[in-house]
Amino acid sequence: MSSKTFYITTAIAYPNAKPHLGHVLEFIQADVIARWHRLNGEKVFFMSGTDDHGTKILRAAEKAGKTPEEFSRETGEYYRALAKEFNLSWDRFIRTTEEEHVRASQKIWDAAWQRGDIEKRTYQGLYCVGCESFKTEKDLVDGKCPEHGVAPELLSEENYFFKLTRYREALLQHYEEHPDFVVPESRLNEIKSLVRGGLNDVSVSRPKSKLSWGIPVPNDQDHVMYVWFDALTNYITGAGYADSNADKPGSRFQELWPADVHLIGKDILRFHAALWPAMLMSAGVELPRHIYVHGFITTGGQKMSKTLGNVIDPITLGKKYGVDPVRYYLLREIPSTGDGDITDEKLIERHNGDLANGLGNLTARVLTLSTEHFGEHLPDAKRSLAEHPLRRPFDEVYNAYRDAIDRFALDQTLVQVWSFIATCNAYVNETKPWSLVNHDKEELAWVLRGLLESLAALAWLLAPFLPETSEKIRSELGLDSFMEGKTPKFGAFLSGENTIKRGPLLFPRI
Repeated sequence: MSSKTFYITTAIAYPNAKPHLGHVLEFIQADVIARWHRLNGEKVFFMSGTDDHGTKILRAAEKAGKTPEEFSRETGEYYRALAKEFNLSWDRFIRTTEEEHVRASQKIWDAAWQRGDIEKRTYQGLYCVGCESFKTEKDLVDGKCPEHGVAPELLSEENYFFKLTRYREALLQHYEEHPDFVVPESRLNEIKSLVRGGLNDVSVSRPKSKLSWGIPVPNDQDHVMYVWFDALTNYITGAGYADSNADKPGSRFQELWPADVHLIGKDILRFHAALWPAMLMSAGVELPRHIYVHGFITTGGQKMSKTLGNVIDPITLGKKYGVDPVRYYLLREIPSTGDGDITDEKLIERHNGDLANGLGNLTARVLTLSTEHFGEHLPDAKRSLAEHPLRRPFDEVYNAYRDAIDRFALDQTLVQVWSFIATCNAYVNETKPWSLVNHDKEELAWVLRGLLESLAALAWLLAPFLPETSEKIRSELGLDSFMEGKTPKFGAFLSGENTIKRGPLLFPRI
């Protein structure tokens, strides 16, 4: 194992309104990856947070009759609460108003300034408050932002600019040398095309007279930083970039950076795959290793957006259906790198079909038969489990599972898990263990021992995805240790020390 900690981040959310299901999709996807690496025995640092600055926050605060600090702090608590509501294993929840982040933002600004990559100019352009970014006419559809459906505002002011155009060739070279820098490949091709087509220098400040809510520009108190320049810096803030010993071996920054994965939505690709790498190049900081890009949850064919007002409240959904059923739906039904739709009907269909009839039915059947005929004891199989008919299917599923999860195909990872569940259910139907009760107890023990081992294997496979369900299965199997840091081996999950018991149905049908 390397001493480098696996570092994964989500994009930080604007707390201008309560979170919606699109935020939860990203948080859960990142949570799966973080849990997967912990399951493999790695040190992990998983960070999310809120982007508290910018015009959008200022206007929402004014509308609510509060200061932007009060408003962003209060609304941000709804995002922080998602950790408990959806079993998210964040190690840090950052806010861009933190003093450490102010220092980190000013440090990277100074580095770019010293390199000659920032200068003051007069600028006039179209600005979309919803995106917190300037737009060109070709970005618009019928004169409106395609993301938010509103016409941008015309701004004319003197700002500081970051010379993004200097980094065109360096960015293209990095994309060619690191073909997995952006996942999926279609998004890498998208950013390549954008950069090849030509970049513009980026306004990275706003006059304080126009926008008072932001991080002060070093040595110019009349300007605050453009919200994206400040927001992107959060990734190195969390890694300890502002620490005085950041460049020294053994420091927090050296242990955490570069980030292994930035997980983001497709609408902010250009900020993360063009502007952010250029900022880091300018500051002499290593680039993140991977940017994983997910799609949108749609409702009625439209992207879910607070601005559009078509959001689904994740807390309400979780309380209605349960946390793990919602996690399962988002991870299985929504392609990891594409768009997917959600309806109550589809969620209930997944719940009743995959969870209740599939996993729940298998668990109930196996535990009922085992406890009825062997009590709390593990059935004593006389043969090696290496010979069991379920061993090879598990090995094949595990290899495919590992491949899928490591290439950010979480939906396909769950396809592999449910293929093993189907294999186990088919094995029950084929062997009919209930028919062995009176005439072949030894064969019954052999059949059930393999099935119980399969349940333990499923608990292992499901641990990153459905942690609550995995824990319930582990409890029913009397499993304390769980092969963290080891390659799972069929036949090594359970031993004679395990106490078997049957609990309530995992997923009662809706």
